[in-house]
Amino acid sequence: MSVSCRFKVVSDRPDAHAASAVRVAFASSDMVHVDQHFGSAQSLAVYEIGPTFDRLIEVVRFAASDQDGNEDKLVSKFEALDGCAAVYAQAVGSSAIRQLVRLGVQPVKTPHGAAIGALIATLRADIQAGTPPWARAAGRADKDPSRFAAMAEETWDE
Repeated sequence: MSVSCRFKVVSDRPDAHAASAVRVAFASSDMVHVDQHFGSAQSLAVYEIGPTFDRLIEVVRFAASDQDGNEDKLVSKFEALDGCAAVYAQAVGSSAIRQLVRLGVQPVKTPHGAAIGALIATLRADIQAGTPPWARAAGRADKDPSRFAAMAEETWDE
C-alpha cells in the first residue's frame, strides 16, 4: 500500500513547545475517529501533542491494496510513522506489532470509533501528570544500546 497523497501543515511561526511534544498517529478514515485496522488503514492523522497543546501536523493517505497478508504493503505505513512515539488503531496484527516496537513506535489498540479529540485530551492529561509509559519508553529509545550489556552484568536479586 503506497502513499497516494501527503498533507503537511506548515506554519511560519516558531513553535517553542515542539521540543516537549510527542508525535502520535491515528488510523482514521474521517480524521475524527479511530476506525481503521493499522494494516489496512486508508489514512493516518499525525499530531504533535504536549502538556498544553496539540496540533495536526500531517495527514497521510494510502492507495488501496488487497487484503492478501503481504507485509510489503506495510512499509509505506512504517515510513509515515517516522518520528512518532505511538500509533492508535482499531487493531494491529501481531507481525506489525513486532515491527512497530522494533521501530520504537508503540501500537495502542482503541475501541472502534474512539474519538481522536478525546484520546488526545486523555494523552495530554497523562503527559501533564508525568508522561504515559509508552512515551517514557520512546524518550529512552535513542540511548546507547550498550546499556543492555551493562544490565546483563548486574547482579539480579529475586
